[in-house]
Amino acid sequence: MVETKALADTSVFGQIAEYQHEQVVFCHDHETGLRAIIGIHNTVLGPALGGTRLWHYASDAEALHDVLRLSRGMTYKAAISGLNLGGGKAVIIGDKSLKTEALLRKFGRFVQNLNGKYITAEDVNMTTKDMEYIRMETKHVSGLPESMGGSGDPSPVTAYGTYMGMKAAAKRAFGSDSLQGKRVAMQGVGHVGTYLLEYLQKEGARLVLTDYYPERAQQAAARFGATAVDLDDIYDQDVDIYSPCALGATINDDTISRLKCQVIAGCANNQLAEENVHGPALVDRGIVYAPDFLINAGGLINVYSEVIGGSRQSALTQTEKIYDFTTQVLLKAEQEGTHPQAAAIRQAEERIAAIGKVKSTY
Repeated sequence: MVETKALADTSVFGQIAEYQHEQVVFCHDHETGLRAIIGIHNTVLGPALGGTRLWHYASDAEALHDVLRLSRGMTYKAAISGLNLGGGKAVIIGDKSLKTEALLRKFGRFVQNLNGKYITAEDVNMTTKDMEYIRMETKHVSGLPESMGGSGDPSPVTAYGTYMGMKAAAKRAFGSDSLQGKRVAMQGVGHVGTYLLEYLQKEGARLVLTDYYPERAQQAAARFGATAVDLDDIYDQDVDIYSPCALGATINDDTISRLKCQVIAGCANNQLAEENVHGPALVDRGIVYAPDFLINAGGLINVYSEVIGGSRQSALTQTEKIYDFTTQVLLKAEQEGTHPQAAAIRQAEERIAAIGKVKSTY
């Protein structure tokens, strides 16, 4: 589920140069077993904000590749959403059994040592409780529980933004943004995916789903009146919309030819295995693709609201604008004869370049 395609240059600095990162920090602590990587991609617009992911990677190289792609995506996500933030991300290598208070607090010390250049938050396999432990060692953390004055779990806001982007893409493909009766195949029903299912069920969409954990898929299917299928079978469903909501690179050489949809819109990061290969391939097949970092920006908007002292309602209001941003990017891509991911990246980079003339890095 994590992309393992080799880069042209597999050296550490070669990969950093490939994605144009400012800084990559390798964190290790023998006593707690902590092995983590923090990627800081770009801080022209502000400090790098991005969640920490806990995952059992097949290799350290795979973990590095993931954090580089994820942190790059956060830069574009913040820029295209009009936020004064840079892009960063962290990964802790291991499974859930590794998580202890001591390990999380030690990771917090590494975050603290960056003096605010990187602000962390929750991501895959991390919770608001974990953020509490990290907060004991650094103030540079967001996504804290509401009981601590934070904004709480960002998942509902991420789902809302994805829903807005899906509706905008549907309007582009079908002439109406109504999802009533539309067949939606969702790959991944974790926190964000479950909230997205609530929106889709409420609007009357017909749902088929899968998940890395089969029991979770069965539970979600029973709750939402959906059909659960095996993990690999999700690409073969005869649907209107494919919604990737787990980890990245599910749109690749193996899956594109199998997809039977007119829209792709989901909350996963880095959905295209190779942006400039699979982005154009979707255009050739007549599939409307809603850029991932654009429509899943709700969670980032939510934690940014926490950082600047805003409310959950203000975050939702800003997130609703993802509908208009998606509409604009899809139109821009068509006018420029390119694919939506490229158009979205260009729009984000144009803002970074413009603000870069005002100030340097954070």
